[in-house]
Amino acid sequence: LKASKSKGLVDTVIAGESRGDRIGKRIVLPRTFPGGDRDMQRRFLDAMAIVQRWGKPDYFVTMTCNPYWEEITIELLPGQLPQDRPDLVARVYRAKQRSMMDLLIKGKHFGEVAAYVHVTEFQKRGLPHEHILLIMKAKSKLRTPDDYDRVISAEIPDKNKWTMSVSLPARFL
Repeated sequence: LKASKSKGLVDTVIAGESRGDRIGKRIVLPRTFPGGDRDMQRRFLDAMAIVQRWGKPDYFVTMTCNPYWEEITIELLPGQLPQDRPDLVARVYRAKQRSMMDLLIKGKHFGEVAAYVHVTEFQKRGLPHEHILLIMKAKSKLRTPDDYDRVISAEIPDKNKWTMSVSLPARFL
């Protein structure tokens, strides 16, 4: 395969062509091709139109796949790791992502949602990761410090109460 590509390049140079942009045939992908330039431009413009119509987002929610969710680990064969089954990881993640969206939108977890935008990305480790922007209806917007405290909290874990244990397969020990 590499030899055939190399031969095509050599033939082009011998023919006198020195500009790479003039080699080959230009193909314009339709805007329906997921991830293409035209598709990404359309998605960007759609998101900007939503913000123009409904206002700035009120919540930014992220969701990351846990490769050790029980639904994934029980389906693995002995000796298999989650990265050996990207099909399984993607299906379980998609099911959980739909449940999360149902909780946020239909379940009104933070209140009534006027509009939302979300995108799934894949991390360098290959795990799916979701970014969700929620624009709330006027009566569900956060207005006072108490409103924020109701949604956002942080605490320093108690060393005596919580312990973290990680179990690794024997081949990693």
